[in-house]
Amino acid sequence: MQRHHHESLHQRKKTERAKMDAVRSAARVADLLVGTVDGGVQELYVNEKRIELEARAVLATIARYRKQTDQWLATTNAINSVLKEIGDFENWMKIMDFDCKSINAAIRNIHQP
Repeated sequence: MQRHHHESLHQRKKTERAKMDAVRSAARVADLLVGTVDGGVQELYVNEKRIELEARAVLATIARYRKQTDQWLATTNAINSVLKEIGDFENWMKIMDFDCKSINAAIRNIHQP
């Protein structure tokens, strides 16, 4: 009976040690899993912040290009307006030249004997 009691006690200690080892192993596995998940979450957070910064930079660049494009458009419209005025002036000069030649021809016709 004493031998049985001794073996039972030994078996209980062995079971208790195995149980403690299993709990420690489970805790290590849980820590590793949490570390892996946290590492992934941290990496995602860093990537998200990088993307946000890049998006802000792209928006600033777009705004700058939009402003520059508007300036170019205004300059182009001003040049077009000046070219129209030059064309209008040139047309006016042609009309004036034709009118002067017509008047000159009429005066010559009047003064001819």
